[in-house]
This record gives sequence, structure tokens and C-alpha cells, in this order.
Amino acid sequence: MTHLFYIEDRERVPEYGQEVKSAATVIDTPPMLVTAVRAYKKTYDGLEAMTEAWMANQPKDLYRRISFTTDPNPAEKLAEMEKRIGKIAQIRVIVATQPRLSAVPKKTPDILEIPVSGGSVEDQLAYAKGVLGKTVTIRDVFKPGESIDIIGVTKGKGFQGPVKRWGIRVLSRKSRKSKRAVASIGAWSPRRVLPQVPRAGQMGFHNRTEYNKRIMLMGEDTERVNPKGGFTSYGLVKGDYLLLKGSVMGPAKRLINIRKAARDAGFPEEAPQVTYLHTEWKRGDKQ
Repeated sequence: MTHLFYIEDRERVPEYGQEVKSAATVIDTPPMLVTAVRAYKKTYDGLEAMTEAWMANQPKDLYRRISFTTDPNPAEKLAEMEKRIGKIAQIRVIVATQPRLSAVPKKTPDILEIPVSGGSVEDQLAYAKGVLGKTVTIRDVFKPGESIDIIGVTKGKGFQGPVKRWGIRVLSRKSRKSKRAVASIGAWSPRRVLPQVPRAGQMGFHNRTEYNKRIMLMGEDTERVNPKGGFTSYGLVKGDYLLLKGSVMGPAKRLINIRKAARDAGFPEEAPQVTYLHTEWKRGDKQ
């Protein structure tokens, strides 16, 4: 994380036109490799996979996640999709991350499935054929100033009591039995503990979705966002990056899924004007 100053461009806020400060998060976004195209048909039980075409000459790191018995023949599978185009209800692409292009100490890629939207099924299949075996960058999908949704796993805190987990009040020292617990967990009837009663249990390491995070900056000029000495617990951003307003769930090296915003946030379409971005030393005392 870092912080920045920008010119507030939302007309209906009191600080409109003024320079304001905000926390920001830099996300390393190396290009994703389109490894396969998958066609779905509609059945009574929902969507069902018809066939899929995997790219030829897969990278070696992909074999850490998927094993192939024979070398895939994408031309044959794509021709089969074109022949059965009338039965196809949806086209999806299977993409793989490229962790070697980032600063994380990881080699095994993560596999994701993304639907292709826009136009007819023929247009979607033509687009999927064009990107099969190629890389897609963050700039091909999103633009500065746009609001996005992020999906990730929060930091794990382990098994915690109700005071830390739910923020309940610590009882008086003269309380009977426990002090860091709920004084009454329920009434005589119904004879069970209701789900809204704060109890001890797992805290953190939960899958969460956060809506409408605004893109402040994006690009590949890493010297603009890299602090001196690199980010704590991460290092230096090497390629494409995304600068989001606010915080992002999870620790520094955890995967974040980014998608188009499901709700309209009402942000202006133009990119915000960032006047200052903090890139000073972040590792303890300045050197």
C-alpha cells in the first residue's frame, strides 16, 4: 500500500475540485496466457461443456497444474466448434497466470475460466480463436478511472474469541465464569444458540468480494509506483500494474481476481488527476 493526492472529480461531493489524500494499493498484473477455448451447450440441468481446444506447445509451467496424455490439436477442436455452432450457448476461455513475471516466489500458474461476452456466438468464437495461445494484458480489458470488483481471500487470523472476532465488550472483573465471552447466549426458548450470537471460531481466511474499487492509475512505467527498496514483503513491480483507491484484502503475495463492476458506482468516465504518489523508503528507517 501507499498513499496519493488527487483532484476530486465527483461533482456531488463537498471536496469537488480540491486536492484530497487517499490510501492506495498497487497490484502487480502480469499478462495472462489464453491456454484453451471451451464451448458450452444449454441443457435442462444448466450449462454443460461440449468440447474444448487447448493451445499447442504449452509452456512447461502449465504442466505443473495440468497433465496432457497427448499433444492437443487445437485446429481440429476449433473446426468441431464451428461445425456445431448452432448448439453452442456460451464460449469461455481458460487462462493461466504467469507468476514468473511477478515478484512472487512461485512457479505454478493459477487456472481461471472467463466467459467471452459481447456480440453473437460466432463473434465470440472468432475472438477466442484470435487470442488462443496469446497473452492478454490488463490494459486490454480495463481503463483508468473505471470502477471494478475485486475477489480474494482475506488474511487468516486463526481461531479467535468473540472479543476479537466480533468486537463484543469485555465484562467486569466481578463477572461469573468468563469475562471475554457473551454474558447471555440466549433465552430458554428456543432451546438452541441462535446464529447471530457472537461465538468463538475461525477468523479470517474467508473469500470476500468488494464492489466498486476505482482505478487511479495503470500502465507499465514501474518507476512511477515502485518505492525505494521495493514493497515490504513483496519486492519490486516488474511489469503492468494497477493502482486502486483504498485497500485490498489479503497479504502481499495472494492472488486477486478482478472483474468488471457489477453495480454502477457513478464515477466519472475520465481518469482522475493524480498530483502526487508516495514512493519514498518503506522499510523502516530511511537509508
